[in-house]
Amino acid sequence: MTGVSIVGAGLSAFGRQPGVSGREMAVQAIRSALVDAGLEWSDVQIAFGGSDGSGLADTLVAELGLTGIPFTNVKNGCATGGSALVSAVNAIRSGSAEIALAVGFDKHGRGAFAPLPEEWGLPVGYGEAGLMVTTQFFGIKIARYMREHGITAPTLAKVAEKAYANGTLNPNAWRRTPMSADEIASADMVNDPLTRFMFCSPGEGGAAIIVASEAVATRLGGRPVSLLSAVTRTRGFGTFEVFAPAIQGAGAPTSVSTVAAAAAFDAAGVRPDEIDVLQLQDTESGAEIMHMAECGFCEHGEQEQLLEKGATLIDGSMPVNTDGGCIANGEPIGASGLRQVHEIVTQLRGEAGDRQVPGTPRLGFTHVYGAPGISACTVLAV
Repeated sequence: MTGVSIVGAGLSAFGRQPGVSGREMAVQAIRSALVDAGLEWSDVQIAFGGSDGSGLADTLVAELGLTGIPFTNVKNGCATGGSALVSAVNAIRSGSAEIALAVGFDKHGRGAFAPLPEEWGLPVGYGEAGLMVTTQFFGIKIARYMREHGITAPTLAKVAEKAYANGTLNPNAWRRTPMSADEIASADMVNDPLTRFMFCSPGEGGAAIIVASEAVATRLGGRPVSLLSAVTRTRGFGTFEVFAPAIQGAGAPTSVSTVAAAAAFDAAGVRPDEIDVLQLQDTESGAEIMHMAECGFCEHGEQEQLLEKGATLIDGSMPVNTDGGCIANGEPIGASGLRQVHEIVTQLRGEAGDRQVPGTPRLGFTHVYGAPGISACTVLAV
């Protein structure tokens, strides 16, 4: 199987950008990735990309150049960016291209996401009953998890406090003002036990990744990062996912994140305890806690003790979301997964500046999770 390397990574700024469209953010990210790779747009042979609500990615060729390449639109919820990357990787591995682009972007307005139930295979009444409100789902899920595994409310605030602290070190982050755990815990309650500042906000931004064959990566030189695996998975029976009315079947609910992460580790031939720096979906602070265990980095119920020891801090034994994650960057749905990959590439290259993980990180992991039960994971190495 043909090896695949990331040869270019680009990012726009994240956060509110009045007068700048989602498409413009995507073009910024792509051009930044091209510069990073030492390539021209005319060198890209195939592209995949998408957004949740900011237009069709294939139309970006109007600004980038009408080179005639195949450009496939991807729309896969929070896994849009990850799915675009999987497609780009498969194009390289199949031999149909040697240089491929994955791009994700979005520009969301203020307030919660407002999905239409009929687009998710659900009756209209489901939305009329308020069951399409994602904050409600996340509140219910983490409340149950805390009861079952002995996680206390102060731990939720501690996760968010870390996210805002990391955001202050990231020049591309939206939220760059630190917040104390007390401020976060005492903020307005949105869905118990999650307060306002424990959630990420629908945001704005673009991210782009350029992948290439081993031969091209060698020719380019530069700072390639090996993409050991990139996988996506959808939910199976027995899961409790976004918009699910109840847990299916008997026994403990399963997790699509667990399945996707295990597949990524298996394909890469590495274990979770070998990872030096990781990105976990943190739609809200409870999600990061749950995903630590669901992705195999600890046992369920161990998270509170690990956080007390500072394990997930930048200088900890398990650095999580070193760029501030979704809580500090916001969530432009199409861009989030590729933003994560950009951060791991930056960390593995040793170019993260004030937020650089100490030592010489060699292995990184990314994970996204979204409605109605889909996950995308990668393992990267230098």
